[in-house]
Amino acid sequence: MERNIIISIHPEHVKNIIKGTKRFEYRTRVAKQKINKLLIYETFPTKKVIGEVKIVKILAMKPNDLWNETKEFSGISKEFFDQYFKNKDIAYAYYLGKVIVYDKPKELYEFGLNCAPQAYAYVNYKRTICK
Repeated sequence: MERNIIISIHPEHVKNIIKGTKRFEYRTRVAKQKINKLLIYETFPTKKVIGEVKIVKILAMKPNDLWNETKEFSGISKEFFDQYFKNKDIAYAYYLGKVIVYDKPKELYEFGLNCAPQAYAYVNYKRTICK
């Protein structure tokens, strides 16, 4: 069974993901179950699910090690990265593969959500589970 999650991403990062200059999506926590794709919810002002991206793998390591491994295609500054993972022992990154941008962005309610997920929301279940 294919499992997907929806995550909220700011527009500047979405643009870099689509361009291919950002191939890693950093998170302080990740989905506990194996997932196949991220559905990208672009935050204000778009506020829609604009596409999806295949997950190549999930990286989990000490923040400095993760930065050294991913910095070439991070799409963010070292300062931003350090602030985001401040006081964290483990840092996570979704390694992003092929991106598909929808011809027409979709509304959250089409995935059973009535608000944007703070961390992530599983989809493709009988009901949607928000985290």
